[in-house]
Order: sequence, then C-alpha cells, then structure tokens
Amino acid sequence: MTSQQFMFLINGLWGTVILSVLTFLFGGLLGFLISLMKVSASGLLRAVASTYITVLQGIPLLVLMGVAFYGPSLFDITLDPLFAAVLALTLYASAYLADIWQGCIKSVPKPQWEAAECLGIGKTKRMFLVILPQALRISLPPTVGFMVQIVKNTSIASLVVGYAELAYNSKILNNSTFEPFLYFGLAALLYFVICYPLSVASRRMELQMKRN
Repeated sequence: MTSQQFMFLINGLWGTVILSVLTFLFGGLLGFLISLMKVSASGLLRAVASTYITVLQGIPLLVLMGVAFYGPSLFDITLDPLFAAVLALTLYASAYLADIWQGCIKSVPKPQWEAAECLGIGKTKRMFLVILPQALRISLPPTVGFMVQIVKNTSIASLVVGYAELAYNSKILNNSTFEPFLYFGLAALLYFVICYPLSVASRRMELQMKRN
C-alpha cells in the first residue's frame, strides 16, 4: 500500500467523522425538541411527536437516504451528497434520540416534579432547572452508545449518495487494487478505533450510574 492510498483511506475516515459529528449535532437538536414535545402537557404536541418517532423508526435508513438524495430531483433540485446524507441521518438519529431522551425525562422521580411544583416554579423553569439536569445524567450512557450506531450507519451514505467516507474510499481502493482483505480490513480497524472508546465510555457510565 502506497502513502497516497493510505492518505486516501484517512480522508475517508475524516469524511466519516465529519458526517457523524454533523449528524449528532443536528439530530441531537431536533431530537431534543421532539423529546420535549413528547413529554408536553399538550395532547396535540405529544401526538405529533409520537407520529414522527413511529414513522421515522419504521423507515429503513437506506430508504430514507434514497428519498433525501433523489426526492428533490422531482423539483429539479440536486443536493450535495454530504447535505443529503446529513439530512437523512439527522431525521433517523432525531427519532431515536427523541425516544431515548423522552424516556430519560420521564424516569426522573415523580417527587422531583412535585417538589418543584410545590415551590411555585413555573413549568418551563421546572423543566430546564430541575428535570433536565437530572435527565441529562441518566441519558448519557444510552446517548453515547447510540453514537456508535451513528458512526457505523454513516457507511450507508456510500451506497446511496456516493459520499466519500471510510467505506466508500475502501471500496474505491479495492476496485483499483483487488485487495479486499487489506482495505476492508483496515476500514474495519479504523471503525473499531472510533467506536470502541465510545462503547467503553457508555458501559462505564452505565456502571457508574448503577453504583450511585
């Protein structure tokens, strides 16, 4: 393997990191809003959030990415591969993160809600000053664990939109050298380097919570 081929693989790794970070950023923001809607006192907002989560969790990511990339072409709009991949992964991640976070919010002991209400704290302040700080601590292990899924699912972008991430660049190198074990093996190793620390962090956080 030449230095140019190695750098091509590293560029793919960088593409995976960029796509993962953007997905978690935008998916997290949207997922947070959906989770607040899911625990809202408004029945309409809860219904909208539940429908959003159910629909998006029921659509395979491969199909979602295809719709995001090819759908705008019906209106003569061509999306950049990175934009289409981020859009599809954002929708996908937001549905699962919203589901995780609304469960964490609801798991905050009921006396905490009641104590804040007895102190005369308004609903908005009660949520942001009392409930969410506790829910954040509960949500850290599953959230970090889901980040592993985001990293691995970025490989689907190469199948649909042709975004140059790690799996895509590995395939290009294999097609030109016919050494699948070398390049896909290196890709697997690089995915492991990213995902393993996240998995360990998630398990440690979960064990720490159980001890506490």
